[in-house]
Amino acid sequence: MKLPREAQLLRIFIGESDKYNGKPLYEAIVTRARELSMAGVTVLRGILGFGAHSRIHSAKILRLSEDLPLVIEIVDTPERIQAFLPEVDGMMKEGLVTLENIKVIYYRKGDNK
Repeated sequence: MKLPREAQLLRIFIGESDKYNGKPLYEAIVTRARELSMAGVTVLRGILGFGAHSRIHSAKILRLSEDLPLVIEIVDTPERIQAFLPEVDGMMKEGLVTLENIKVIYYRKGDNK
């Protein structure tokens, strides 16, 4: 897949314990994005954070949280991101979704020599 220089970055902020149809929400979102052949998805696990409920979630040893913050980043064309937003909306009960216009510098599959 070739990405245009002008693309979008969709960020989805959720908790590690969030579920969708009995499976982790982050897995459901990544799986659906892959089924739709989106350009790329990365899940980042936070070590400390809080959200709408202002509850601190931490990865400290003495206070091991079972609900660490996660950020799912998806990059693709604006049209494909817009088409994916209703899918995300249908999966999430709570969380934050942001959208940024970005400039793609490189999108490489690997060395094809």
